[in-house]
Formats: sequence, C-alpha cells, structure tokens
Amino acid sequence: MYKVVSLFSGCGGADCGMLGGFEFNKTFYPKLPFEIVYATDIDKKAVLTHKANFDTAQLVCKDICETESDEIPNHNVLVGGFPCQSFSTVNPTKDPFDDRANLYKQMVRIAKDKQPEICIAENVKGLMTLHGGSIFKRVVEAFNDAGYNTYYRLINSADYGVPQKRERMIMVCVRKDLEVDFNFPEAPNVGEWVPLSVAVPELAIDDKKYYFSERAVQGMKNAKKNMKRGLAQSLDEPCLTVTSHLAKVSLNSRDPVLLVDHQKELYRRFTPREAARIQSFPDTFVFAGSEADAYRQIGNAIPPVMFWNISNAVAKLLDELPQ
Repeated sequence: MYKVVSLFSGCGGADCGMLGGFEFNKTFYPKLPFEIVYATDIDKKAVLTHKANFDTAQLVCKDICETESDEIPNHNVLVGGFPCQSFSTVNPTKDPFDDRANLYKQMVRIAKDKQPEICIAENVKGLMTLHGGSIFKRVVEAFNDAGYNTYYRLINSADYGVPQKRERMIMVCVRKDLEVDFNFPEAPNVGEWVPLSVAVPELAIDDKKYYFSERAVQGMKNAKKNMKRGLAQSLDEPCLTVTSHLAKVSLNSRDPVLLVDHQKELYRRFTPREAARIQSFPDTFVFAGSEADAYRQIGNAIPPVMFWNISNAVAKLLDELPQ
C-alpha cells in the first residue's frame, strides 16, 4: 500500500477518490492501493466529517502554517487542494497575493522536506490565467525548486463521469530522480456526459424550506437585464459548478437552481444529498454539522469520481517504479 498525506483535506472528496471502493451512478470504483496515514484541515466540522467516513491513522485539525514537517509521517503521495478563493475568476477583485493565496507554499515546504514520490495539487482554473499566468508559473517553479517535474491539465469533471461542469487545474508533480513521466488518464466520458438527473431523481419535493419565496422570484424578474439570474438547470445535462455558498444560493446570481414548475414559477435550491451527488459523492458518505456546514463542505470538495481517475493513473505509475 502506498502511503498518502492529505493537506487541506476538507471533508475528504479527494481522499474518497484516492481510496476508491465506492459506488456512484451504478458504477463501482475499485479500491486503489493507497492508505491515508495523515490528513489535516483547519475546519473543525470538515474534520468531523472526515473522521466519520475514513479510518485515517492521524487526523489533525490545525493550521498548516503551524504544522512542522517532522509532525507529518513519511509518505509516497502528497495531496492538496490548497484554498482557491484568491484565484477565482468569479470574483476578480480578490487579492491574489493574500495569505490564502500563499498556502501552496506550505504544500511545497512539506514536499521539499519529506520528498514523497508524487504530489497532486488541485485548484480553480483561474490560477492558470490570473495575472497573465505569472502566479501559476510561480507555483510550478516552486515545485520545480523542491525537486519535482510538474505535469498539469485543465480538467472538466464532466468528462470523467461527474454530473457537473466543474473545471479545475490538476497538477501532478513527480520527483525528478525517478526519471519517469506522468500521463493524464484518458477522459472516459467526453461527449457522453452524465446528466443532472442522476443527482436529482425527483424535481418536486415536499420540503418547502428548499423553495425560493415569491418575493425572491419577483426580485429576480425585476432585476437588471444584464444580470445572470434564475439559472435553472436542465436535468438532461450536467449541472453548472456548485460552490461553497450553497446554503445561500440566490436567484440573482450565477448559482445553479432548479425550476420545479414553470407555470407556477416555483424554483428551489438543491438538497445537501443532491449537492453531494452532483459532486459524485456516494450516498453512503455522511456529513457532520448543520446543513449549512454540509453545503460548505460539499461545495469546497474535490469530486471523488474525477479524482479516482487521476489516482488510478498515479497508482499505475508507482507500480512501475523499481522496488
């Protein structure tokens, strides 16, 4: 078994994909030869969710900036979806040089000190283009200086069997002395995307708390014409990207919503379980805390099905290395 350290682990979307052994959309994703020996996040509720779903040897709720490298066990793979709000294309006013934007340096620090064979980083696509790509270049050079060759690709999760159009940068860093290249796996669902109906089997539900008020609907109708509003999703296509503010979804925003009845103008937000399915979590996955906590964890997560495909390719590369 290859040992994995998971930084910024959140509720464990990447870790779920890394371990495998789960079912989604009537497809079984086999177990992969990985074990999570250490996982850490600063979000207490996310850590409780991680604890409820995984048997991780060391699960730590702590600021990574205050974690010394010698606190972390030796490992073969370092995984980290470092916080991405500062690189988002949705809000270009964010400071791309704030403290959160520099958290990639913590992952680089641990990679440099522990020297695992592989590092896998995930972030929003804005990281690749912000400031003309200069910030992304800085990240690549940092891993290069730590002793790694980097391979990266902009991936649409829908191409990998996730019922969501979610574009993310995936970077796989291979230690230079291994003298091997990483090849991204062929996307199995290009042109055959999984529809949202997989996540939303019933458009109309009884629980009224998920429905928008008549006042909210009227506010949407009276909004300026240049505003994106009422982004009702077709069940026949993948959903638009879900985000961490699922609990505060608005009709006057870029948030995906459901139009239950066109004539009655009934709109609703996704339930937590529907949102989890949109992210490709299996129905056996449980979330700790309130519904708002669950929504935040789900929206921040890495889709397990997409990450299983990446992890499977990494496992094959490690299997080919001389023992």
